[in-house]
Amino acid sequence: MANSYLRFWGVRGSYAAPFPTHLKTGGNTSCVEISVDDKILVCDAGTGIIPLGNKLAAQQKTKELVIVLTHYHWDHICGLPFFVPAFIPDWKIQFYGPGESILEMKQNLDSQMQAPYFPVGTETWMAQIEYIEPSQRVINVGSMQIKHHSVHHPGITYGYTIDTGKKKVIYVSDNECQFLDKSIKQKMTEFSQEEQEMFEAMNREEYEYELHAIKDADILIHDAQYTPEDYETKRGWGHSCYVDVVNSAIDAGVKELYLYHHDPYNDDNAIEKIYEESIKIIQSRNASLKCHVAREGMEVELD
Repeated sequence: MANSYLRFWGVRGSYAAPFPTHLKTGGNTSCVEISVDDKILVCDAGTGIIPLGNKLAAQQKTKELVIVLTHYHWDHICGLPFFVPAFIPDWKIQFYGPGESILEMKQNLDSQMQAPYFPVGTETWMAQIEYIEPSQRVINVGSMQIKHHSVHHPGITYGYTIDTGKKKVIYVSDNECQFLDKSIKQKMTEFSQEEQEMFEAMNREEYEYELHAIKDADILIHDAQYTPEDYETKRGWGHSCYVDVVNSAIDAGVKELYLYHHDPYNDDNAIEKIYEESIKIIQSRNASLKCHVAREGMEVELD
């Protein structure tokens, strides 16, 4: 195993999909481990954090980690009631995520482990639990520096830029890429010439912000849940069409893109078709972007 690595423990969106037709890609929901010099950062706590917790509980080398949450939708926190290190006294676990205060963050995590939803509350956690002040703009995990930015998803949702010292990793699990552009184009004929010019200027500004957030990433992990056909019926749901993600990654100078947050309806064959079409887009634009399907168990060296 590399000294520094990124590992996908959960790659699905919405809900876990443990089906025989989905095993090549994986069925657990969002969770990515980033380890640099034995310091561990975990991005999101979907069902993928459960096998990660089992692995961590079985070793003695590391006893602390930081979990950053993009938001508090169930598919991103539902693994926490079964995260074994939280129930071990000599562990230290820190949480960071959207919120006005530490109390709000804590309440968001506590609520899913309260009656009538779950029989065991967070008060039974025996690890040393800490919540990082949400107003803190930059957090450090060993040599890693982590910053957040807002993305387009219902509620307050973050994307994270993780500087590992050698790689710039950007994690955007849930984001409706180019939402404003698509919304404006759909309604453009209803606007006057003056309104069209105003909206086009807004659109350019919004797109520049999106590109700036992912610009020059060595590794971009991004929501690519929908096909163009899916997106037409799910506008505003807060997830991206893979076509827009690939084009944005090219425009932003991203080096490697990992298609992520796969729709649980899409089996391995459907995911493979999305990948093949993504490669065609890259080739048609004569771009240097490397594209991958994020798969459960996949490990990427960061050294």
